[in-house]
Amino acid sequence: MVDRRAQLLSATAHLEAPLGIVDDDALAANADDLVRRAGGVPIRVATKSVRVRSVVEEVLRRPGFAGVMTYSLAESVWLADLGHDDVLLAYPSVSRASLHDLAAEEHRLAAITVMVDSTDHLDLVDAVLGAGHPTIRVCLDVDASLRLGPLHLGARRSPVHTAEEAERLARAVAERPGFALVGLMFYDAQIAGVPDSSPAVRLMKRRSAAELVDRRAAVVAAVGRHAELEVVNAGGTGSLHVVGDDPVLTELTAGSGLFAPTLFDGYAGFSPRPAGYYALDVVRRPAADLATLFSGGFIASGPTGASRAPTPVWPDGLALTRAEGAGEVQTPVRGAGAGALAVGDRVLMRHAKAGEMCERLAEVARVDADGTARVVPTYRGEGRVFG
Repeated sequence: MVDRRAQLLSATAHLEAPLGIVDDDALAANADDLVRRAGGVPIRVATKSVRVRSVVEEVLRRPGFAGVMTYSLAESVWLADLGHDDVLLAYPSVSRASLHDLAAEEHRLAAITVMVDSTDHLDLVDAVLGAGHPTIRVCLDVDASLRLGPLHLGARRSPVHTAEEAERLARAVAERPGFALVGLMFYDAQIAGVPDSSPAVRLMKRRSAAELVDRRAAVVAAVGRHAELEVVNAGGTGSLHVVGDDPVLTELTAGSGLFAPTLFDGYAGFSPRPAGYYALDVVRRPAADLATLFSGGFIASGPTGASRAPTPVWPDGLALTRAEGAGEVQTPVRGAGAGALAVGDRVLMRHAKAGEMCERLAEVARVDADGTARVVPTYRGEGRVFG
């Protein structure tokens, strides 16, 4: 039986490297598994973890998915102009040009909900757009981290943590002309984004999930006194099955689980199939157990360390060298698998994160179950780079 990784390289051998590759068969299986773990709650697609419009749009046609979660207001405007009518911007924006673009068209105002976590964001919108600006749909970003005394476990996001703080901000939005409060977001990074690496981590996750059930309910009740909430969003690829049964939630979010990068290899509750790869050409053979690849230094964001480096996965028996790692122009790999490689052969790599790989590439080749490849543009390939 032909190894699927070898089949992916064979199907794309006629294309120039560095080359992004998406295994459509694995992508579909991962999408199905996300829906299964969501337990009937709709999943919003996190575009930052994909950054290939054809993939986003095809996933949205599958049952169980609805709407996009964007990472840039400029991206949100672009997608709304392309017909997306349910766009939740996950991060506050201070882009003056994009705010003007948002306010300029009714279909954008109807489709896009922007994120805020303080009255500072409201003040900035008022200052940019002026008095009497059109009504902007807003969602409150509620800090979903776990706090144990002085310890803060989770992402450093919103200053809004308690129900009292959320209600105070909700009241301010409700009293402010030009804004409509329609949603709440609770991103549980300490559950969704942390592999189950030890009993201590698993205990922390259970404790955090239990604390969030009570706190989300209190926040929703408090904010609901000041707004008709359309959206109560939570979760990520790593926590769908943990948070999805909370009755206050209207939706979940996932994106990385579609491509399944290496950071999602260590979870106890699910095992996605790798679907996102990139291929590099062998350009040198400096020693019997070494092969040097062109390009390859696709390092993921986050705390600097080995977990953010890419991983050579085909042929088997390869690893990055400790001295050079993944290089800007060339990447040496060492191991038993190097012996059979010749100049001009290819090595298949996996990125540590999902959509970031596509920021490096103008195109990806999507390979179906039969081994047929079709080339599609990434955001970058469409001339869209949002940061």
